[in-house]
Amino acid sequence: MRCLLWVESKAPSASVSPVVGQCTWERVVMKFVRRALPIFHFIADGASWGIGILLVSLLHSDDGSSRFSAAEKWGMFGVTLAALIIAGTIGGLYRSRWRYGSFDEVIALGGTMTVVGIVEALFAVFVIDAPTLVPLTAYLLAMSFSVGGRSAWRLWRSRSRSAKAVEPLVVIGAGEAGEDVVRSLIHDRSARFRPVAFVDDDPLKANLRINGVPVLGTTDQLSVVAQRVGATTALLAIADASSDLRTRVASVATLELLTIRPQHDRFRRVNGQRLERFTEEDLLGRAQVDIDVDAVQAFVRNKSVLVTGAGGSIGSELCRQLSAFGAQRVIMLDRDESGLHATLLSMTGSGQLDDPRLVLADVRDIDRLREVFAEHRPNVVFHSAALKHVSLLERAPEEAWKTNVVGTHNVLTVAKEFDVESLVNISTDKAADPTSVLGWSKRLTERLTAAVAEEVQQRDAGQAVDRRFVSVRFGNVLGSRGSVLTTFREQIERGGPLRVSHPDVSRFFMTINEAAKFSIYAGAIGRCGEVLILDMGRPVKIADLAGLLARGRTPPIPIEFTGLRPGEKLHETLWGRGEEDRRDIHPLVSHVHARSLGWETCEEMYLRHGIHFDPETS
Repeated sequence: MRCLLWVESKAPSASVSPVVGQCTWERVVMKFVRRALPIFHFIADGASWGIGILLVSLLHSDDGSSRFSAAEKWGMFGVTLAALIIAGTIGGLYRSRWRYGSFDEVIALGGTMTVVGIVEALFAVFVIDAPTLVPLTAYLLAMSFSVGGRSAWRLWRSRSRSAKAVEPLVVIGAGEAGEDVVRSLIHDRSARFRPVAFVDDDPLKANLRINGVPVLGTTDQLSVVAQRVGATTALLAIADASSDLRTRVASVATLELLTIRPQHDRFRRVNGQRLERFTEEDLLGRAQVDIDVDAVQAFVRNKSVLVTGAGGSIGSELCRQLSAFGAQRVIMLDRDESGLHATLLSMTGSGQLDDPRLVLADVRDIDRLREVFAEHRPNVVFHSAALKHVSLLERAPEEAWKTNVVGTHNVLTVAKEFDVESLVNISTDKAADPTSVLGWSKRLTERLTAAVAEEVQQRDAGQAVDRRFVSVRFGNVLGSRGSVLTTFREQIERGGPLRVSHPDVSRFFMTINEAAKFSIYAGAIGRCGEVLILDMGRPVKIADLAGLLARGRTPPIPIEFTGLRPGEKLHETLWGRGEEDRRDIHPLVSHVHARSLGWETCEEMYLRHGIHFDPETS
């Protein structure tokens, strides 16, 4: 009788397998069995030799009676047992633990049995004058019994889990990663899932069986296959799956979707406790961009770094990563005191607001910025403070001007006055061919940054000074405050509907971690006046994202299409008209030369036309 105890896992919430415990008495028994395994193995192998010798003596018989006397058979068996225990101990067969039927155990077993067979043959031929075929046949029979017994026991253990204790699982992808997952799940008795079918688009794999699990269809037939085998869960086991494939499998509303991370595929064995739920981040369809960590560390190590907008999603992540990369001091500036408190808490675990690294200030106030720069003398500045909501700024364009444009001008001016080495202005893909107030304001910040870059270059001409004033441009950030994800989750909590502007509207996405890391990398590799743009792969349809979050909910969450809002694009672009895509350093990072725009001209155009003026004609 088996007693199970479900223990709450301390793993992250993404873990999908519980830990299976055992009763104390069963653990004691199993501990004894494990220690006695070498004895059991020796007895089983000895029995294999005994049966083999008995059978071969009966095969070589006259009129049904063995030609060997009992003493000869017992002598052969005794010599065999002595050779078995000596060879098995020296060879490690009875000193090491092996997985039943594994390749390593078969090698150890084969070596031991061969040595025993040679000793047995010498005894049989030279002592009891048996034909050579007798010891050879006995050896083959004993070897077959030993290998077959171990393999049968392993197969029984892997297939004996009750169907009630595990859930059927469809594996998407019959490649190496899928095969590895299936093998691990089959032999992991504590796994929650039992693989029952593959789906794969390779026609050569149709009707193939991998570790006993059949390939029953293609990814387009996922829903049908799952229904056929009674599965409610599927696992995406394709590390480099495209965004289209990820979206397609995620859209199957009747299935819970799991995935494995690339590092699990490459560096460690995947088992039932390392599968993770498929999240909205998996819709990106690409691995996060790798950067030159050494270059980043050299850029910020032992330097004083100031981050504006440090209470925001990207700003707070910037602060955490800058500290991890070795910045001597990270000054956190924001006008939101609660945001600053949360950032400090996430970095130090302390909520003491008297920490001198916390600076309460507004980028609109240039005099206050001068006080801050005079006190802290930063070497590097990351400017992430901004207003970012398209619809709100369409209704209040003056606020976009005051914070995004004037605020950036103030930061640039003070940074120039205090000889800041490097400044990274964080922009957005909406600055490429802008159609909204937000896009126009951020495009102006890119051009203002380029203008100040030219000024500091001219000022430092002939000096051995490498100043970098650059902008970085990327798409929507998954999970940031006020992003589409947080909006959708709040709407789900209220029971829906999920409101999407248009069925075909799409956006580029990246994670908060990736956005912050890329911003720091831009400061390390950017040249003065450039805009650095990350190639984020293919855009994601917002309707697909909504469907992923809404599926499987009870009651069902409806999706409502509201129409494009003023200033909103159907599809975003990363490069504007006339911008050349040059990738000099990193294959996924484009360096674009930004046309400079002086502050006097910018202010004059704003006073004449408002923020809706086209900065490219100025």
